Amino acid sequence: MKLIKCAFTGHRPQKLSFGFNESDQRCKDLQATLFLKILHLMLDQEVNYFISGMALGVDMYAAEIVMLMKKFRTSLRLGAAIPCEGQSKRWPAPQRMRYDYIRMNCDVETVLQERYTPSCMFQRNCYMVDNADIILAVWNGDLGMDSGTWQTVSYALELGKPIIVIDPVTLKSRKL
Repeated sequence: MKLIKCAFTGHRPQKLSFGFNESDQRCKDLQATLFLKILHLMLDQEVNYFISGMALGVDMYAAEIVMLMKKFRTSLRLGAAIPCEGQSKRWPAPQRMRYDYIRMNCDVETVLQERYTPSCMFQRNCYMVDNADIILAVWNGDLGMDSGTWQTVSYALELGKPIIVIDPVTLKSRKL
């Protein structure tokens, strides 16, 4: 079976309208939209391998959705692209536990660096794009250089990778 890979990129909770409040209906709606888009990728695009950058927010939502779907499609694979060991060490305990649970349930784990450096997140993003056939981005259109999501989308555009963007406010999707 040929692996068709999709990498996730998206905003951290601080850039989403609902922040860390996952009981907010906007968060639930975003997660439902992600679920449907991932299902579409599996069924229509035959994607069978998903890569998460394991960041708070969209990366973790998407990884959890894939974990759920793996219960029904055992051939599905989830990879973790970890920028550096200790990625979650400064996170609140509940988020670290969630991260650890996702990490334990990944089929493949790639740790790009032993220690944090200012460029490790960018290197992780490039790794994901380099190793994916398609990119699924939850992106608000921010073109700021401090936006890791924009950096990832920009790099994917440079490489000519197909990109599906979900607007985190309207939940509408489009292809770039």
